[in-house]
Amino acid sequence: MSEEKKGFFKRLLSGMTKTRDSIASGFGSIFSRSAIDDDFYEELEETLIMSDMGVRTTMEVLDELKDKVKKEHIKEPSECKNLLIETIKEQMTLSETAYEYENKKSVLLLIGVNGVGKTTTVGKLASQLKAMDKKVILAAADTFRAAAAEQLTQWANRVGVEIIAGQEGSDPAAIVYDALSAAKARNADVLICDTAGRLHNKKNLMEELKKINRIIDKEYPDCYRENLIVLDATTGQNALEQAKQFMEVADISGIVLTKMDGTAKGGIAVAIQSELGIPVKYIGIGEKVEDLTKFNSDQFVDAIFNESNTEEI
Repeated sequence: MSEEKKGFFKRLLSGMTKTRDSIASGFGSIFSRSAIDDDFYEELEETLIMSDMGVRTTMEVLDELKDKVKKEHIKEPSECKNLLIETIKEQMTLSETAYEYENKKSVLLLIGVNGVGKTTTVGKLASQLKAMDKKVILAAADTFRAAAAEQLTQWANRVGVEIIAGQEGSDPAAIVYDALSAAKARNADVLICDTAGRLHNKKNLMEELKKINRIIDKEYPDCYRENLIVLDATTGQNALEQAKQFMEVADISGIVLTKMDGTAKGGIAVAIQSELGIPVKYIGIGEKVEDLTKFNSDQFVDAIFNESNTEEI
């Protein structure tokens, strides 16, 4: 494994400490039990649900685990751990085209409620794409939050990319329209649009999101689309509910889970992907640009269970 990946895995291990401690504290006693019986599965179920993996996902994982235990004639609880890890990983696979937008003329729309870290995520993505020699333009379409455009402008200046912004309170759809014109005129590789923190019960804001989508479809029909919903991992099951609400008004293609380093309930990453069928594409484990990374299910699950040693990988 490259030094860069080793470095990230160490940061991931560190960032997932709360989740790992929460889950591992229960696993120690479970896998050292004397038999694979109802009590074993019940304790396992409770630990997974407590990690915010959710009831439905937990039951799917346990049903799969029971099948494997039966098929492989496993008798010892200690032998179940690797099977469990493998089963959880299977819930979180990414397609080979998960990051196809990097290779095409693309428009990324970042949506989600206030306070989840959307604007920061836009800045970090812009920085990473610029480092890949992509021509990036930002659209400050969050015109409701005071200083949102200012915050994004700081990111644009820091990263060295162009930004299209308007006055506070102006029409976000108009800003997206201008940004689309600029992206086409300047032959930009990626246009990233920041949007207002929509509370899912505010109908007018949801209508505005639909309007923005219509404008992109009309003005730039040939672009590759990514609608990423940004969710705060520390909110657990509430994040899952937010995603469900947004799915009603937008064709969501991926999830960005922020603040993974601040939660003991990292199992929400498994629950969201398993229940909604939408892949987690990025996770955030800190404030630095490099702390937003493409999601890797193997690394993520290994970090929860602390299965891989960074000296060995």
